[in-house]
Amino acid sequence: MIQDRILVGRFGAPHGVKGEVRLQSFTGVPKAIAAYKPLLDASGARQFSIKALRHLKDNVFVVRVAGIDDRTSAEGLTNVEIFMPREALPEAGSDEFYLADLIGLAAVNEGGETIGRVVDVHNFGGGDILEIAREEGGETLLMPFTKEVVPAIDVTAGRLIVAPPVEIEAELSPPQD
Repeated sequence: MIQDRILVGRFGAPHGVKGEVRLQSFTGVPKAIAAYKPLLDASGARQFSIKALRHLKDNVFVVRVAGIDDRTSAEGLTNVEIFMPREALPEAGSDEFYLADLIGLAAVNEGGETIGRVVDVHNFGGGDILEIAREEGGETLLMPFTKEVVPAIDVTAGRLIVAPPVEIEAELSPPQD
């Protein structure tokens, strides 16, 4: 399932009183987010332009956004996700994909049996995590998005191979009598 917008960042808390705000970049080259255009909110209704950017740590920056000139305005951006239209981004290479391309793919085990579908990709700071809705329903599964757990991805075929960690494999096994 190809998404029409790609998540590229998220605004954080205000920084100071002059309208600066923190920005977490999800782009391959984090500081490149300042040059991306157009930057939109989730609805596509609001557009943002980064006037200035300075590095804070890792992939987090302090930015000045056009039209945001005081702390109150900056507070209104807290936790706003920033997207780009997919057509404004370069095509992924032959062995590359955008994380958004994973959403909707079937998750199958190494034997080809369907486990479920990828419903989201999260990152809480320790790496990407796939959220998979189980085929039979119930709670979703959260699996680390690593080469060991996801050894193969075929976006064109609409599936990825999952080798669940031992802890999750036990949940997927049918009960023993």
